[in-house]
Amino acid sequence: MRNLALLLIMAAAACAPAAPRAPAPEAPYDLVIERGRIVDGTGNPWFYGDVAVRGDRIARVAPAGLLANAPATERLDARGRVVAPGFIDVISHSRAALLDGDGRVLSKVTQGITTEIMGESTSNAPANELTIGDVDLTDPAVRERATRFFGPRGFDVWLRAMEETGMSVNGGSFVGGGTIRRYGKGMAQGPPSPAELDTMRAAMVRAMEDGAFGLATSLIYAPGDFATTEELIELARVIGPYGGIYITHLRSEGDRFLEALDEALRIGREGGVPVQIYHLKAAGQRNWDRMEPAIAKIDSARAAGQDVTADMYPYPAAGTGLTSCLPAWAAADGKLFDNLRDPEMRARIRAEMVAEYSDWENFCILAGPEGVMVVGLEQPENEAWAGRRLSEIAEARGQHWADAAIDLIISEEQRIFTMYFLMSEDNVATQMRQPWISFGTDAGGTDPEQTTRLVHPRGYGTYPRILGRYVREQEVITLEEAVRKASSAVANRLGIQDRGLLREGMLADIVVFDPATIRDRATYDEPHQLSVGVEHLFVNGVAVIRDAAHTGAMPGRIVRGPGYRGQ
Repeated sequence: MRNLALLLIMAAAACAPAAPRAPAPEAPYDLVIERGRIVDGTGNPWFYGDVAVRGDRIARVAPAGLLANAPATERLDARGRVVAPGFIDVISHSRAALLDGDGRVLSKVTQGITTEIMGESTSNAPANELTIGDVDLTDPAVRERATRFFGPRGFDVWLRAMEETGMSVNGGSFVGGGTIRRYGKGMAQGPPSPAELDTMRAAMVRAMEDGAFGLATSLIYAPGDFATTEELIELARVIGPYGGIYITHLRSEGDRFLEALDEALRIGREGGVPVQIYHLKAAGQRNWDRMEPAIAKIDSARAAGQDVTADMYPYPAAGTGLTSCLPAWAAADGKLFDNLRDPEMRARIRAEMVAEYSDWENFCILAGPEGVMVVGLEQPENEAWAGRRLSEIAEARGQHWADAAIDLIISEEQRIFTMYFLMSEDNVATQMRQPWISFGTDAGGTDPEQTTRLVHPRGYGTYPRILGRYVREQEVITLEEAVRKASSAVANRLGIQDRGLLREGMLADIVVFDPATIRDRATYDEPHQLSVGVEHLFVNGVAVIRDAAHTGAMPGRIVRGPGYRGQ
């Protein structure tokens, strides 16, 4: 009986609930951002909350105050501030700054940018003898530098070189359409031969496997202008199986804007890839009324099931070379400066420059010489003309504007960065409201203390201008929509799965800004002025901006497209 009783007691004990255990101590967070206005990047309404970071990831997003007692190495009081995912610049030109320059890209991070995507028209790889042109390779040092990205894995080598150099932002790239054209055919005009096209296809495959996001063309510049629609369709078919997209500066943003948009849509349809239009615009006052049918065309394509989107910057002026006032054929075979110096060729080029209508994109005609601000001059003898309108320069020199432009290009022997006042402010606001629009700077990163050369203010002010002028002051779009178009809209378009949202498990790219004060300060005449309002910026969980000052940190990493085949 005693044994039976003991067994019954033991059985009862086994069935009894276990005594409650004390909860395991929560691992400390590296950072808790407290009581901020959370705008999470989805487009959903903001809410007050706390964001916790552990290592390089977002560990927790919680209602405000819930993490007040959580152990943390650092706490940041964000009351009165917006906490949002870092901005992803879909059209960056920071290749030189990230590879060989100041990897801090100060003008970008002070806007809240945490990731830069490069490659419009040109990329550092793929590279071969044709892409480097007439570089003298007899000097071993020059040869080593010029050929550093040669070889089948050149695109990967380039990406890794940027990361190894050190950068404050994350970086990735498309394959430049001009670069891939030069890789197969150099600067020659005409359609590629079957062998040349095969060379271009093979280089595209390797770059996509190295992490390129797709093909990025700019069809108003040589040699991109020489590419046929058919060859672009063939290249699009190559990138499709890797999740790539076709992103393009249209063959025309002016007189043939709608036809150029049709070409891009055709490339996407027949190539079987999504399409994105770079810096959507209707260029030239005579073309401003074409924006409405362009938007309708994109809406119709989307309604019919075609995946097409666009991006933009919030300025009425474009920025590109003064050489955009020359026909692209003038640069064929790398002979631009020779052609300009040849009297007969110069006369032919000039005649096309002054024609009111042409079959190429003439920015000087679209803007008018009074709407052309020449800024990127480097030679001492031309310093007096920097920041002045082409009409003023021509009058002061006693020349026709076309001759003044040609002579400046010859004197400088470079494209001469120039601003063209082409767009309507009404169109800028209309474009911004479209649900398929995202944002980008179309500029490289700059340190205002390291240069006085004039640049487009978009390189300093794009995102603060949107948040200050178009969200706070003019109420063109909501704060939540602006943040979405600057973050998750780009991440989704590019197939970047772990950035662009404030969500647990995502990489900790976070911007904290004051919605009452954020604004751009850069102007066309005085561009080297950092924006204000971004108080803190974290890249992969590391503080890059703290109390509105750069920390010197370089935590940026390479981001790659969905077709990446890791080596």
